Amino acid sequence: MRLFKFLSLAAILIVMAVPSAFADVPKAELDAWFPAQVAGFRRIQAPAADASLNPAIASIAQSATAQYEAGGNRLLVEVIKFHQDTEAYSWLSVVASDYRQDGSTVDLKNDYGTASITLSRGIWFFKGTEFVGITTLLKAPTPVPDAFARGFADTIDAGEADIPALVKHLPNANESQKKATFLTRFDNLNSLLPGQAILDAIQTDKNADAAFVSTEGGKVLLVEYNTPQLAKENDDRIVAKIQELWKLGQPAPTAYKRVGNYSVLVFDAADNESAKKLIDQVKYEQVVQWLGDNPNIYKEAQKRYVETTLGVFIAVIKASGFALVGCLGLGGLIGALLFTRRRAQQKTQEVFSDAGGMLRLNIDELTPQTDPARLLGPGR
Repeated sequence: MRLFKFLSLAAILIVMAVPSAFADVPKAELDAWFPAQVAGFRRIQAPAADASLNPAIASIAQSATAQYEAGGNRLLVEVIKFHQDTEAYSWLSVVASDYRQDGSTVDLKNDYGTASITLSRGIWFFKGTEFVGITTLLKAPTPVPDAFARGFADTIDAGEADIPALVKHLPNANESQKKATFLTRFDNLNSLLPGQAILDAIQTDKNADAAFVSTEGGKVLLVEYNTPQLAKENDDRIVAKIQELWKLGQPAPTAYKRVGNYSVLVFDAADNESAKKLIDQVKYEQVVQWLGDNPNIYKEAQKRYVETTLGVFIAVIKASGFALVGCLGLGGLIGALLFTRRRAQQKTQEVFSDAGGMLRLNIDELTPQTDPARLLGPGR
């Protein structure tokens, strides 16, 4: 199978830090890797360990193969199980890089699993800690059925369900991650850029990751060290090496900058200004973790106390203000109701009396001519 026989780049680059291989996989576990039925395809042979696994990863991963068949179409499925998600993604990016060197146009997408590549005869993807290669065994180039690839991916645990953050920090990340090569806990980077002596200055003892991409503006290498001390040591070596290369007139990066725990190197850019623009696009997310007691803990406690006290004070003021407004509003409503009721009573009384509710004697209207019987006579 071409996939693991011609990965010359991978054989040199992927020398990861895990010292020992997985133990032999029990048969029951292998059977779980390869379901008996997937999207109408039937497994036609028992899963078997893959003896042809590239030596570059044979010491850190388990691998097995099985064949599936449906309607005259036969597929070969190879599963490589790593320790970590980043290792599986790294292997996928290296496979894609190898195909590009062979002249194929390959972009990493998310059609299958967490990230995948698709060619005329096969689909390769990673999901969780597993890398999966599905190729057709027919002589004529036949695409792998979409339903089978999706169905097989659905049987795998998603793990972190994401690509490494370092790849997302490359310039123009959305485009760069389609073609980036990611190396985790690498041994050296010399084969990424043959003839670039500056790479000899990067010494990590397999305690760093790297992302490399070739863009229209230049080639960008992003190295992330796991400790600030390692970043500082490599920064000193890189700066000294660049000055040495300049003096000797040998090839050197167009531009270089340390960004946090990153070393950012740009090669083959049109000019220094273009290279600096690429460096300025690199994102760096800093996470500080103290090995001992945090020396700023007292200041942080003071800050939290002030923020909490101020928050409580503001909350009390707000509550008091709401209460005052509520009381004034309720008082005004009650007053308005009482006033309205009083006015209603007064209007009712005025209907039955024009004397403000008192008895009125209309003496001017009582004359003998009007009603003599109602007049008080003498002695009454």
